[in-house]
Amino acid sequence: MLNDVTFGQYYPTQSYVHRLDPRVKILALIAFIVMIFVADNFYSTAFCLVLLLLAIAFARVPFGRVLRSVKAIIFIIILTSVIQLFFHGGERVLVDQRVTDWWTIRICLEGVLYTIFLVLRLFLLVMASSVLTLTTTPVELADGIESLLKPLKYIKFPVHELALIMSIALRFIPTLIDETNRIISAQKARGADFDTGGPIARIKSVIPVMIPLLISAFRRAEELGDAMDARCYSGSKNRTKYKKLTLGWRDAVFALFVALLIAGVVLLNIYCLQIYAPFNAYVRV
Repeated sequence: MLNDVTFGQYYPTQSYVHRLDPRVKILALIAFIVMIFVADNFYSTAFCLVLLLLAIAFARVPFGRVLRSVKAIIFIIILTSVIQLFFHGGERVLVDQRVTDWWTIRICLEGVLYTIFLVLRLFLLVMASSVLTLTTTPVELADGIESLLKPLKYIKFPVHELALIMSIALRFIPTLIDETNRIISAQKARGADFDTGGPIARIKSVIPVMIPLLISAFRRAEELGDAMDARCYSGSKNRTKYKKLTLGWRDAVFALFVALLIAGVVLLNIYCLQIYAPFNAYVRV
């Protein structure tokens, strides 16, 4: 049931992206998100889509596994698309149908284009985040975040504790998914029905799953806390790293490449619409 959830699941393989420093990958994801929001036309958005496809190819991660990450927000995508489609105004009216005295269906070309643009943005955001988690282990991701936030230690911010919380959360996402699937299978074997009935019935059917899942999660948290206490864990004080993060030539090349890509998106925004001036009203969102 929850096997399509890819966030927090690491895909082990040997690739150029897997060997990059986690700090560089985190900064590259932030830069890619900035690129998506800077892109204000379909040409620069299509450029971002091509870059994401190249990143997936270099990461040697199955495209279907990355695409499955979008299923987690499919309801949000549909709801947002419907709202934008029916409530985004414009001058080029495609559908203008009065249903009742107080409700008129009005769909404009600008609304359709903006909806497509918004859906592409959401797809790119989720898939890019999925590529990061699929190519970076939770430990590496936590170490990278801790290293990037290290300057906050001077203002007494608990950087190490924050990174530890994120590492534990990412580590237990696959575990809790497996536990949920086992509980659902056990409940189905006892005659539980999760696929039929109205919305209220389906919400009630989740309760026999959530209660044992919460009990299991609290039990695992207590066992983890006891294990950390037994090993005399004391936070970041006098703590060293078994693996220290070091930047290599791959990271420098990749960082330079990302900087050039950001410049490319900005140039597309400036010059591309001048070249295709007759289509400016249609492609700019």
